[in-house]
Amino acid sequence: MRIIGRALAAMVLLVTAAVAGAVEEDGYELWMRYRPLDKAAQSALQPRATALVYSGTASPTAQAAISELQRGFGGMLGKVPAADTQLRNGAIVLATPASMPELAKGLEALGSEGYQLRSTVVQGKKLTVIAANSDKGLLYGAFALLRAVGTGAKLDALNTSSAPKLQLRLLNHWDNLDRTVERGYAGESIWDWWRLPDIRDRRYTDYARANASLGINGTVLNNVNSKPEILTAPWIAKAAAVADVLRPYGIKVYLSARWSTPLELKETKTADPLAPEVAEWWTRKADEIYRAIPDFGGFLVKANSEGQPGPQDYHRSHADGANMLARAVAPYKGIVMWRAFVYAHEKPVDRARQAYDEFKPLDGTFLPNVMVQVKNGAIDFQPREPFHPLFGAMPKTPLMMEFQITKEYLGFSTHMAYLGAMYEETLREDTQQKPGGFTVAQVLEDKDHGQRLTGMAGVANIGSERNWSGSHFDQANWYAYGRLAWDPQASARELAREWAAQTFTPDPRVTGPVVDMMMLSREAVVNYMTPIGLHHLMGTGHHHGPAPWVDSLGRPDWNPVYYHKADRQGVGFDRTATGSDALAQYAAPIARQYADPRTTPAKYLLWFHHLPWDYAMPSGRTLWAEMIAHYDQGVGEAKDLRARWEKLKPFIDARRHEDTANLLDVQVKEAQWWRDACIAYFQSVSGKALPQGVKAPARTLDYYKSLHFPYAPGRG
Repeated sequence: MRIIGRALAAMVLLVTAAVAGAVEEDGYELWMRYRPLDKAAQSALQPRATALVYSGTASPTAQAAISELQRGFGGMLGKVPAADTQLRNGAIVLATPASMPELAKGLEALGSEGYQLRSTVVQGKKLTVIAANSDKGLLYGAFALLRAVGTGAKLDALNTSSAPKLQLRLLNHWDNLDRTVERGYAGESIWDWWRLPDIRDRRYTDYARANASLGINGTVLNNVNSKPEILTAPWIAKAAAVADVLRPYGIKVYLSARWSTPLELKETKTADPLAPEVAEWWTRKADEIYRAIPDFGGFLVKANSEGQPGPQDYHRSHADGANMLARAVAPYKGIVMWRAFVYAHEKPVDRARQAYDEFKPLDGTFLPNVMVQVKNGAIDFQPREPFHPLFGAMPKTPLMMEFQITKEYLGFSTHMAYLGAMYEETLREDTQQKPGGFTVAQVLEDKDHGQRLTGMAGVANIGSERNWSGSHFDQANWYAYGRLAWDPQASARELAREWAAQTFTPDPRVTGPVVDMMMLSREAVVNYMTPIGLHHLMGTGHHHGPAPWVDSLGRPDWNPVYYHKADRQGVGFDRTATGSDALAQYAAPIARQYADPRTTPAKYLLWFHHLPWDYAMPSGRTLWAEMIAHYDQGVGEAKDLRARWEKLKPFIDARRHEDTANLLDVQVKEAQWWRDACIAYFQSVSGKALPQGVKAPARTLDYYKSLHFPYAPGRG
C-alpha cells in the first residue's frame, strides 16, 4: 500500500507539474500563441476550418501561409486542417487570380500586398476565402484571418479587405557586428554573425513570421553607425543567408552603409561623391551585393551626424551623396534611405533647427529612388516631442517616418510605456500645410503623387532574450509599430486590444484592464520624466535616469542644461522669434498659435517657451507648482499601473505575471527617483519653496548627482 501511495503521490506531482508547465509562458511565441479556444468557440469554428485549399504548386510564400494556418487552427481547434486541392464544405481557400480566378475577383484596388477575407457559399459549400493578387497577399491574409479568430471574430459573417497604405514598412536594427546592440535592451543581437552564413538559427524564421503577421516587409540588419566590413564579401554572404530565410515571408534585407567605406577599405583615395572612382566603386559594390541577394532592398545611410562621415566632408550636399548611391542601386530597383537626423556642434544654432535648415533647401533635388528618413520629432526620440517640421514642408521629396520602438529615453525595457499612443499622437498631428488639414499620416501616405515611394521605419527592440523585447509589454510596441506602418491612421487603443487578446486572452476581464493600463502608461512616463514640454533630461551617454544638472560635456547639445535652460528667472527653451525661432519652421497657423504661451498646448509649453517660475497655468497653479504636480501624478500613475496588474493575477500565467510585476516594482521606484531628483535640482536653481503639502525629495541633490552607471545597457 505504501508503494501504491508513493506512486499515486508521484503521479499527482507529475500531473501538477504538467499543468503548471502548460500554463507557464516565457513570451517566445509573442502574439502568435494560438492557444485552444473555449468549447463554444471551437464548436462554432470547427465547421469553418475543415480543410485548407490551395490550387497548384505552392511557392515558398504560399507554403508559409498554409503552414501558418495549419499551425494556428491546429492550436486553436486541437486539429490541423487537412491540405487539399478540391473545394469541400467548411474549407479555407487561398485564391489568387492565377490559381482560382472564380474566387479572386475585384481585387484591383488591393495591389500586390493587399488581401480580401470573406465568407461565401459556392456550389452549396460554405467557404472562407482568402483572396489576393499575389502569394504575399495570401500570407498577409492568412495572418489577418488568424488575428481575427484570435480576437474573437466569427467566420460565418466575414467580409473585409485591407491593403497597406505605405509601400515600405521596415525595421531598423541598430545591431553591431560583435552582437552588441546600440540602444538595445533585450540581450545580444538576434543575428549570430559569427555562425552565419553556415548556421541559420530557427529564431530567424520565427522573427520572419512575427514581422509578416504585422505586414513588415523589410529589415535593415545593422547599425546606422555602420562599419565598413559589412560591405565586404564575407559579410555580404552572411546577409545573404539571412535574406534566404526571410524571403518566403515577404521581407527584404537592407544594409546600413558607412559613407567612407571605400576609402576606409583603401580601395579609393577619397569618398567624394562626385569623384568618378567613388561612384564606380559603389556601382561595383551594388553589382556584387545583388549577385548574392537578388532582391536586396538598398542602403540606409547616416551621414554628417554625430561624427559620422558624409558628403559634407567634401563640401557636397546630402543630395549629392544620396543620389550617387541611388544611381548605383537603381538598375536593380533598389532604394536609398538617407537619414535627416543631422546636427553638428560647429553650427551653434538650436539643434531642433538643423535638419530643417539642411534638408528643406534640397527639396526636389533627390532622385526618385531616394527617401529622406525623418525622426518623428526634431530632437531625438524623446518621451514627447512636437512633430518634426519637415513633415509637410518637402512636397517634392518622399519622406519616410522614423520611430523608435526600443525605448532609449523611456525607461529601456524596464518601464511600461505603450508607444502606440505616442505614434498615434504624432501621426494625427495636423501639419496645416494644406487647407482643410494635412496630418503627418497623410504626408506619409502621399496620395497626391501616385506611386512615389512611401514608407515608415522603426528602430527595433528585438534581441536574443526569450521574450524577444526585454519585457512582455514591450512586445506591444513592435506590434503597434508594424500595424501602424500598414495603416498609419489605425487606432492605438484598438491595436492594444488586438495585442492583448492574442498575447494573453480575449477574455474582456483581461483585455479591458490591460488596454487601459497600456493607454495610461506612456503618459505616466512623460509626467515623471519630462512634463510640460521638458526634454532630454536623461543621464548622458547611457540615457538612464534623471540628470538635468549635467553641463560639462564637450558639445552644448549633449548637455541637459542646453534643453531646459533653467535659471533663477524661469525654465524652458525659447523657440519663438525672441529665441532660436525654430517655431518659424512650422506652417504659419501653428507658428502663430504656438508663439503665445497662452495658446500653446500645455504638453509643448516648455519646448517652445522660457517662462517664469511664477507663470500662471490654466489650472490656477504657478508653473513651478504645476511641474511638481505632474511629477507627483506620474509617480501615482506608476503605482496605479502596479496595483492594476496585481488585480489581474488570477487571469495571467504565473511566469509572465511575475516578470511584469517585478518590472513594475522597479518602475515605481525609478519614477520616485525621477521625481525627487528633478524637484531637488530645479528647486536648487529656482530658489523656490515647495508648495504647501508637497513632500520633499527623499535624498539630497548631491546624492542624486553622485549616482553613476558606467555599465548601463544599450551603449553598443
